[in-house]
Amino acid sequence: MRGALFGRVQSPAVRRGVLAAVASAALLLSAACSGNGDGEGGASGRPAGSPTASGSASPASPGRSADLPPEKGSAKVVSTLTENLKSPWGLAALPGGDLLVSSRDEGTIHRIDGESGKQTLLGSVPGVAPAGEGGLLGLAVSSTFGADQLVYAYFTTTSDNRIVRMSYDEKRPAGQQLGAPDTVLRGIPKGSIHNGGRIAFGPDKMLYAGTGEAGDTELSQDKESLAGKILRMTPDGEPVHGNPEADSVVYSYGHRNVQGLAWDAEKRLWAAEFGQNTWDELNLIEPGGNYGWPEVEGREGEDGFIDPVAQWKTSEASPSGIAYAEGSIWMAGLRGERLWRIPLSGEKAGEPLADPQAFLEEEHGRLRTVVSAGGDRLWLVTSNTDGRGTQKPGDDRVLQVEVE
Repeated sequence: MRGALFGRVQSPAVRRGVLAAVASAALLLSAACSGNGDGEGGASGRPAGSPTASGSASPASPGRSADLPPEKGSAKVVSTLTENLKSPWGLAALPGGDLLVSSRDEGTIHRIDGESGKQTLLGSVPGVAPAGEGGLLGLAVSSTFGADQLVYAYFTTTSDNRIVRMSYDEKRPAGQQLGAPDTVLRGIPKGSIHNGGRIAFGPDKMLYAGTGEAGDTELSQDKESLAGKILRMTPDGEPVHGNPEADSVVYSYGHRNVQGLAWDAEKRLWAAEFGQNTWDELNLIEPGGNYGWPEVEGREGEDGFIDPVAQWKTSEASPSGIAYAEGSIWMAGLRGERLWRIPLSGEKAGEPLADPQAFLEEEHGRLRTVVSAGGDRLWLVTSNTDGRGTQKPGDDRVLQVEVE
């Protein structure tokens, strides 16, 4: 299927601008998952890729705004908040600084004290059917949590992927603090691979979800399917006014497997996506945009498809979670076992200010989820106990990272 089905796409001139801005990065970076998985392959996946070269940033232009991030940044782990987590996947911050973390394979949610790291079991989520890359995946805290105490979860059942919400009562005994799931959205195609799973509330207080094509590539271009999409809905799971189609929660399409969602200071939505054998992607999301899969992978400059802002070899990224902090997008790499920094220029087309930089390479194994902790701090979740990493004593962990 060629051409734009709806919505605005990049003109050739804009695409050329994006290509020029990240051309040097493309020579250094490269692509996300194998055809047999979501590109998470670690010790059991494809052979490790070549060492990362961060590339040299171009000199700062004389009139560059002081509000822009530095072209070269930094990232260092300043503490380990907690450890011995089993197959952690989703991470969500509670008001006050504590965290909720999901276990993909055990179907449980724990609360982590933001200072001591103490873990408290909230409970198990009924209906979770872990298999392959499916299970209990993303978490989100209601944008009105102080009033409704609702926790949202994306998970795989025996028949589909779905989003539910549950009341949370911390006054109840440990293990019994979650109410019965209330289904918000059902019918997202499931598979042993490519289940997507990231959910987040945006600046508009609407709920967004990244899905995968569940191994059926044609679903990505099918606007009637919820697979291979970014979805936008009300907290009750209904289509939102302003969506590309009034009766649909589909916000963008042509995706392979979206596991990273984040908004920058200008409230623009960014998404990280696993490629197949060639290019992983960081995309700036436009309502109704067609991001090309399976017709294109990475930047190909074809009319009707929106090219990624940046791309990587699968051996260097295989991206899952992303977060925005200090003027940059920070992207966790699974197979790549590193944290990527993409400094943003603030330009409408979303070009990076400079080449992406890699940090923490092979220091903590596979990196699954990254969440802003406010200011210059991030929470970073390792992923070495999911059957694809090399588990070490203490895995898995939540790390606190200081960034610039």
